[in-house]
Amino acid sequence: VQLVESGGGLVQAGKSLTLSCSASGFTFSTSASSWARQGRGKGLEWVAGISKDGNKEYADSVKGRFTISRDNAKNTMYLQMNSLKPEDSAEYLCSNVPFHSGKYVPTKDDEWGQGTRVTVYL
Repeated sequence: VQLVESGGGLVQAGKSLTLSCSASGFTFSTSASSWARQGRGKGLEWVAGISKDGNKEYADSVKGRFTISRDNAKNTMYLQMNSLKPEDSAEYLCSNVPFHSGKYVPTKDDEWGQGTRVTVYL
């Protein structure tokens, strides 16, 4: 399994950015997947998840601003981020791990991309 994120960058607060996650050896449409982020010096925070049935979950901190989606034909997952805030600055990672609102215990089947950095400035 290989997950590759792209689309990060430097963006002014209030603006939008769309992240992409392409996969090989993994099919988004047949499994749950998610986006998580890790700010500098902070722990992993789940941002959004999508089930194989297309049900979506979001962290309270991004609800109403971020949208997770996928394109099954392209086998790509997206994270549309609107109204960005400086506190959204982080390394964003996609994963085949379902959205976690509680404690996360990694398993050997968990796969993560290398991450793409988002920096939001005022």
